[in-house]
Amino acid sequence: MTPLMAPAPLAGSDIYERILTAPGGLVVLEHDHSEALVEQFRALARNHGQTVYVWDPQDGMENLREAHARVPGSQRLSIALRYIQQSIHFGVYLLRQFPLPMSATDSALLRQLARAPAGHVRRVVLLDAAPALAASFDDVAVRLSGTAPMAQRPRLRDGRWLL
Repeated sequence: MTPLMAPAPLAGSDIYERILTAPGGLVVLEHDHSEALVEQFRALARNHGQTVYVWDPQDGMENLREAHARVPGSQRLSIALRYIQQSIHFGVYLLRQFPLPMSATDSALLRQLARAPAGHVRRVVLLDAAPALAASFDDVAVRLSGTAPMAQRPRLRDGRWLL
Protein backbone atom coordinates (compact mmCIF):
# COMPACT_ATOMS: atom_id res chain seq x y z
CA MET A 1 0.00 0.00 0.00
CA THR A 2 1.44 3.38 -0.95
CA PRO A 3 0.84 6.48 1.18
CA LEU A 4 -1.20 9.29 -0.33
CA MET A 5 0.95 12.14 -1.49
CA ALA A 6 -0.05 15.78 -1.33
CA PRO A 7 -0.38 17.52 -4.69
CA ALA A 8 2.72 19.38 -5.78
CA PRO A 9 2.66 23.19 -5.90
CA LEU A 10 2.73 24.69 -9.37
CA ALA A 11 5.62 26.90 -10.45
CA GLY A 12 5.04 30.66 -10.43
CA SER A 13 5.13 30.80 -14.24
CA ASP A 14 2.43 28.11 -14.50
CA ILE A 15 0.19 29.98 -12.06
CA TYR A 16 0.85 33.22 -13.92
CA GLU A 17 -0.25 31.65 -17.21
CA ARG A 18 -3.40 30.27 -15.58
CA ILE A 19 -4.20 33.74 -14.23
CA LEU A 20 -3.75 35.32 -17.68
CA THR A 21 -5.98 32.75 -19.37
CA ALA A 22 -8.72 32.97 -16.73
CA PRO A 23 -12.04 33.94 -18.31
CA GLY A 24 -12.73 36.79 -15.87
CA GLY A 25 -11.00 39.85 -14.49
CA LEU A 26 -11.18 38.72 -10.84
CA VAL A 27 -9.33 35.61 -9.69
CA VAL A 28 -9.40 34.00 -6.25
CA LEU A 29 -6.11 32.11 -5.89
CA GLU A 30 -5.83 29.41 -3.25
CA HIS A 31 -2.14 28.94 -2.50
CA ASP A 32 -0.34 27.62 0.57
CA HIS A 33 2.88 29.60 0.20
CA SER A 34 1.90 33.11 -0.85
CA GLU A 35 5.19 34.76 0.18
CA ALA A 36 7.15 32.36 -2.03
CA LEU A 37 4.65 32.92 -4.85
CA VAL A 38 5.09 36.70 -4.64
CA GLU A 39 8.86 36.23 -4.86
CA GLN A 40 8.44 33.97 -7.91
CA PHE A 41 6.23 36.63 -9.51
CA ARG A 42 8.89 39.25 -8.67
CA ALA A 43 11.52 37.20 -10.53
CA LEU A 44 9.10 36.66 -13.43
CA ALA A 45 8.37 40.39 -13.65
CA ARG A 46 12.05 41.32 -13.60
CA ASN A 47 13.24 38.65 -16.03
CA HIS A 48 10.42 38.90 -18.55
CA GLY A 49 9.31 42.51 -18.17
CA GLN A 50 5.81 41.60 -16.98
CA THR A 51 3.74 44.17 -15.09
CA VAL A 52 2.84 42.68 -11.73
CA TYR A 53 1.79 44.63 -8.64
CA VAL A 54 1.23 43.46 -5.09
CA TRP A 55 -0.92 45.32 -2.56
CA ASP A 56 -1.10 45.10 1.21
CA PRO A 57 -2.39 47.67 3.71
CA GLN A 58 1.03 48.41 5.26
CA ASP A 59 2.98 49.17 2.08
CA GLY A 60 0.27 49.96 -0.44
CA MET A 61 0.75 48.94 -4.05
CA GLU A 62 4.24 47.90 -5.14
CA ASN A 63 5.45 47.25 -8.67
CA LEU A 64 7.35 43.94 -8.55
CA ARG A 65 9.39 44.73 -11.64
CA GLU A 66 10.92 47.88 -10.20
CA ALA A 67 12.73 47.56 -6.88
CA HIS A 68 10.86 49.51 -4.19
CA ALA A 69 8.59 51.32 -6.69
CA ARG A 70 5.36 52.03 -4.87
CA VAL A 71 2.17 53.84 -5.85
CA PRO A 72 2.03 56.82 -3.47
CA GLY A 73 -0.91 56.91 -1.06
CA SER A 74 -2.25 53.48 -2.02
CA GLN A 75 -2.43 51.94 1.45
CA ARG A 76 -6.23 52.13 1.46
CA LEU A 77 -7.86 49.39 -0.59
CA SER A 78 -10.36 51.74 -2.25
CA ILE A 79 -7.54 53.95 -3.56
CA ALA A 80 -5.63 50.93 -4.88
CA LEU A 81 -8.77 49.59 -6.60
CA ARG A 82 -9.44 52.96 -8.25
CA TYR A 83 -5.82 53.03 -9.46
CA ILE A 84 -6.31 49.57 -11.01
CA GLN A 85 -9.62 50.61 -12.54
CA GLN A 86 -8.15 53.73 -14.15
CA SER A 87 -5.09 51.94 -15.52
CA ILE A 88 -5.17 51.50 -19.27
CA HIS A 89 -2.19 49.15 -19.31
CA PHE A 90 -1.84 45.40 -19.02
CA GLY A 91 -1.24 44.20 -15.47
CA VAL A 92 -1.68 41.53 -12.85
CA TYR A 93 -2.56 42.90 -9.42
CA LEU A 94 -2.11 40.66 -6.38
CA LEU A 95 -4.19 41.80 -3.41
CA ARG A 96 -3.55 40.31 0.03
CA GLN A 97 -4.23 40.95 3.73
CA PHE A 98 -7.70 42.38 3.25
CA PRO A 99 -9.30 44.57 5.89
CA LEU A 100 -12.42 42.79 7.09
CA PRO A 101 -15.25 43.44 6.86
CA MET A 102 -14.85 44.83 3.36
CA SER A 103 -16.66 48.08 2.72
CA ALA A 104 -19.52 48.23 0.23
CA THR A 105 -17.47 50.61 -1.94
CA ASP A 106 -14.51 48.21 -2.10
CA SER A 107 -16.81 45.30 -2.88
CA ALA A 108 -18.50 47.26 -5.68
CA LEU A 109 -15.13 48.26 -7.16
CA LEU A 110 -13.95 44.63 -7.16
CA ARG A 111 -17.15 43.58 -8.90
CA GLN A 112 -16.60 46.27 -11.57
CA LEU A 113 -13.04 45.05 -12.10
CA ALA A 114 -14.34 41.49 -12.46
CA ARG A 115 -16.46 42.62 -15.42
CA ALA A 116 -13.65 44.47 -17.18
CA PRO A 117 -13.84 44.82 -20.98
CA ALA A 118 -12.78 41.68 -22.82
CA GLY A 119 -10.03 43.33 -24.87
CA HIS A 120 -8.27 44.78 -21.85
CA VAL A 121 -6.06 42.21 -20.07
CA ARG A 122 -6.09 43.19 -16.43
CA ARG A 123 -6.34 40.58 -13.72
CA VAL A 124 -7.04 41.27 -10.07
CA VAL A 125 -5.98 38.33 -7.89
CA LEU A 126 -7.25 37.85 -4.35
CA LEU A 127 -4.42 36.08 -2.55
CA ASP A 128 -4.92 34.63 0.94
CA ALA A 129 -8.55 35.75 0.99
CA ALA A 130 -10.67 34.59 3.90
CA PRO A 131 -13.17 31.90 2.86
CA ALA A 132 -16.14 34.16 3.60
CA LEU A 133 -14.67 36.96 1.48
CA ALA A 134 -13.89 34.61 -1.41
CA ALA A 135 -17.40 33.14 -1.23
CA SER A 136 -18.94 36.61 -1.52
CA PHE A 137 -17.42 36.92 -5.01
CA ASP A 138 -18.26 33.41 -6.26
CA ASP A 139 -20.72 34.81 -8.81
CA VAL A 140 -18.08 36.98 -10.56
CA ALA A 141 -14.69 35.49 -9.63
CA VAL A 142 -12.72 32.61 -11.11
CA ARG A 143 -11.22 30.25 -8.53
CA LEU A 144 -7.77 28.82 -9.15
CA SER A 145 -5.68 26.51 -7.04
CA GLY A 146 -1.92 26.88 -6.75
CA THR A 147 -1.40 23.14 -6.60
CA ALA A 148 -1.41 20.59 -9.38
CA PRO A 149 -4.14 17.97 -9.15
CA MET A 150 -3.00 14.63 -7.79
CA ALA A 151 -2.34 12.05 -10.44
CA GLN A 152 -4.78 9.21 -10.07
CA ARG A 153 -3.55 5.70 -10.48
CA PRO A 154 -5.62 3.53 -12.80
CA ARG A 155 -7.58 0.79 -11.09
CA LEU A 156 -9.27 -2.31 -12.41
CA ARG A 157 -13.01 -2.52 -11.89
CA ASP A 158 -15.31 -5.06 -13.56
CA GLY A 159 -12.63 -5.93 -16.10
CA ARG A 160 -12.05 -2.28 -17.17
CA TRP A 161 -9.35 0.16 -16.24
CA LEU A 162 -10.67 3.34 -14.67
CA LEU A 163 -8.88 6.54 -13.74
